[in-house]
Amino acid sequence: MKTLLKIIGIILLLVIVYAVFAMLAFSKDYHYEKSVVINAPKEKVWQHMGSLKAYNTWDPFSKEIKNITITYSGEGDKMGDSYHWKGDDSEGEQSITEIVPNEKMLTKLHFIKPFEGDAKSSLILTPDGNGTKVTWMIDNELNTMMKIMKPMMDNNMDKMFGQGLGDLKKLAENK
Repeated sequence: MKTLLKIIGIILLLVIVYAVFAMLAFSKDYHYEKSVVINAPKEKVWQHMGSLKAYNTWDPFSKEIKNITITYSGEGDKMGDSYHWKGDDSEGEQSITEIVPNEKMLTKLHFIKPFEGDAKSSLILTPDGNGTKVTWMIDNELNTMMKIMKPMMDNNMDKMFGQGLGDLKKLAENK
């Protein structure tokens, strides 16, 4: 029994040490990005990502939300256009802050539920040989509790961005 209590005590101490380390060492500025090269010209790739409506056909985050309802404001392909989503455990909005056809779309995300917060997202197209490199980025500010969860966030972002870019690649390369 004493051995079990020692093990539990050591685990608890390690969790506390990690939490303090994360709060002090991790930056409040969070940046994540992932890229994929798509074997298609940027004009063809843009057809699948140059509007919020096209984006939502491959966006892995909206696919995860149960009972999602999406309401668009505008056509989704001009500065200021936006959409609002609401699902069982998630609500928020995304609006275009800058758009350059066949090059980039920058958006602002406002999360309402489950946590209030803001982030900026970018989709950038650059030529890569005969194909197009798509780079997807997100930037936001982490509160103290989110700093503790940063490694889990990185892991989730890697999975979700990989899935989304993979789906975009399939759509754009489909002849």
